[in-house]
Amino acid sequence: MTTRRHILIGASALSLTAALPALADGHGPIKVAGIYTVPVEQQWVSRIHIAAEAAAARGDIEYEFTENVANTDYPRVMREYAESGVDMIVGEIFGVEREAREVAGEYPDTAFLMGSSFKEDMGPANLAVFDNYIQDAAYLSGIIAGSMTETGNIGMVGGFPIPEVNRLMHAFMAGVREMREDATFQVSFIGSWFDPPKAKETAFAMIENGADIMYAERFGVSDAAQERGVLAIGNVIDTQADYPETVVASAIWHFEPTMDAAIAAVKAGEFTAADYGRYSFMDRGGSSLAPLGTFEGKVPQEALDLVAEREAAIKAGEFSVEINDSEPTSGS
Repeated sequence: MTTRRHILIGASALSLTAALPALADGHGPIKVAGIYTVPVEQQWVSRIHIAAEAAAARGDIEYEFTENVANTDYPRVMREYAESGVDMIVGEIFGVEREAREVAGEYPDTAFLMGSSFKEDMGPANLAVFDNYIQDAAYLSGIIAGSMTETGNIGMVGGFPIPEVNRLMHAFMAGVREMREDATFQVSFIGSWFDPPKAKETAFAMIENGADIMYAERFGVSDAAQERGVLAIGNVIDTQADYPETVVASAIWHFEPTMDAAIAAVKAGEFTAADYGRYSFMDRGGSSLAPLGTFEGKVPQEALDLVAEREAAIKAGEFSVEINDSEPTSGS
């Protein structure tokens, strides 16, 4: 069942035609609609939602959203929002790429900012793409994991083997190997973006097979780690407070730079097909390593020193984490 919620903050809603002069000189809020295939509490979508709420609180946008939209229903919801006169639609079209691009082409006066595995030149001029390129933070979290594992056996549970998941797993694995060259990895995908019970069961199996640190790309993995007394590394959001004895570190995605850049482009009348993925890089403020919280003083200093060194080099443009979108497999 789809759920639509409204957050209207700022000046009164304007018709798209009436809004155009205001948008051109950067004044007044724009109308933004979010379309999400999962609940806004899900970690990946939550980062988009939080950034939109922050922009609404500032008065830059008026924001409403619909969650739990099935892929088969996604084009219809896109059309409904476009017909209602919103200025920008943000969402994720990984499972409905072709249909979503066709809809965007039908509404050239609406800006579409969509999470996608493909590039901007594969769609209409008003559809820009983004993805969570937080490989920098994932790599740093891997360094910490590599320093904390006792067995060198790491479990990794993902949703689907698509580029935005694959690149983070590869970056994490590269970080682990900085501290533990002989590390081995158990890799599995559950075929869902939101199925905590299945992720938990998959993690249990990996722990039974010797994993002493779990890479929690999906909800449910940290629960399994907590119940079995092993450690976990978080992804996209910081869950350390929820798992204080389990989650050592997390790679955090900050969608605010992406959202703010798109809002500015719409207001200036300059929104075009572009790849906004670069705004997720650490040197743009799009990702970070979460505070260690209860694990302060428990991570080896050698790892912390390397993390600090590499983080500074990444932000200075002197070190690049490889972007590897190929599907990772179990093994060394």
